Amino acid sequence: MNKDVSLMAHLMRRAGFGATRNELEGYLEDGYEATVDNLLDPGESGHMPDDIIRRYHVDQSELRQLDGAGAYWLYRMLTTSNPLEEKLALFWHGLFATGYAKLNQARALLNQIEMFRHYGFGSFRDLLVELSRDPAMILWLDNNENHKEAINENYGRELLELFSMGIGNYSEDDIKECAKAFTGWTLGNAEYMSVRASKDSIWPYGRIAWHYEYRADDHDGGEKKFLGKVGNFNGEDIVDIIVTQEATARFLSTRLFQYFASDEVDSDGELVISGMMEAYFQSGYKVSAVLRSLFNSDYFKSDKCMYSRVKGPVESVVGTVRLAGTYQEPTLDVHSLWAQTMFMGQGLLAPPTVEGWHEGVEWIDSGSLVERINFAAKELSDPTKDGVKDIIRRVTSNQKDLSDPEKLVDSCLDYMGPIQVQPDTREGLIEFAESQGAVQIQNGQPDENASIQVARLIGMIASTREYQLA
Repeated sequence: MNKDVSLMAHLMRRAGFGATRNELEGYLEDGYEATVDNLLDPGESGHMPDDIIRRYHVDQSELRQLDGAGAYWLYRMLTTSNPLEEKLALFWHGLFATGYAKLNQARALLNQIEMFRHYGFGSFRDLLVELSRDPAMILWLDNNENHKEAINENYGRELLELFSMGIGNYSEDDIKECAKAFTGWTLGNAEYMSVRASKDSIWPYGRIAWHYEYRADDHDGGEKKFLGKVGNFNGEDIVDIIVTQEATARFLSTRLFQYFASDEVDSDGELVISGMMEAYFQSGYKVSAVLRSLFNSDYFKSDKCMYSRVKGPVESVVGTVRLAGTYQEPTLDVHSLWAQTMFMGQGLLAPPTVEGWHEGVEWIDSGSLVERINFAAKELSDPTKDGVKDIIRRVTSNQKDLSDPEKLVDSCLDYMGPIQVQPDTREGLIEFAESQGAVQIQNGQPDENASIQVARLIGMIASTREYQLA
């Protein structure tokens, strides 16, 4: 197995949703570090245009319903040429979990995702400020109910506990002072939520599109003491203090490590996280610098890091579909993809709580595993799909290996990833290949039955334990 190809495939599983062999060959021409730089500085995404989507999806013109909005984001993930942009937005969606169940307005959630794309690679300070102004977050954590005469601590608490520092690095008094600083950070058109009549009523035009407004008359301008600092702080001042904390650098670096490198953090991982923290401070809190430190580390490139994460459901579905080469044109079937992520435990735009999803091995249970295997095996065992056709073409181009089940299995594993499997998994795949009989070639090309045989083997590989690992 070519180590360069294997390393690039590993990078693209983590910094994207996997890659086809054609894509890997393009990245290899640029080289590893240049590819990392390109991923961290995305240009035009080239995703399926909205005007094309809306010709087929009336529901995706307004995007207020959950399933349509989730399907819309999946189109972006499936067709983008900037995979890390979407992967990082998915990370922020899990970290800053905001859900449809309370908002009842999916467009506001998609606006938040777009904000993640715009600010997600830059300064963590700027991202937290924009998050604090985001209408979906304001409603999700009740900051529209946070007034100078009666504070609501929900956003202040989660900003410190779940979004930036973690438990043990602040006091209850810090939470209260934080909440006071964010009084007046509210919505400019949400009066309908109160008992008063309003020109901004939800009716008769549909669910409202909220926007942020700062109300100085509702802001507590008094002196506050926060994390040992004293001043007449507002929300931006609070964020300025938060991002200077070592606890914040460690929190962010650890979460990024667990999402992009390994579910578990061992002593070697701690050393990588220390380097990421250093990059955080040296760069002025830039997320791209923290990720560059991770992706270019020896640990990330090592065998130890490879296959040490369980793919999340969205990663699994999007990666499988991109490999199969489907959904590159509008189709109503895309709604079934969103449903698949829900069945597997990760409904886009619908995190279960403010904590987001519990990841790692908790993605896998008896029900979700069946959904994962059935979906991947069905998608990748179809010889009519363009991506599967390309794998079959590459596998069958070396005809002398087709009669040898071991070489056939190794070739399929290579062109599907490369994917490294355990010896017992490989033996099982070889037995399956043997049970199908030798692949036959006619006039220099695989016949219809040969394509079906190879496709079935590809589908069997997609059902293995190793395929569920990133």
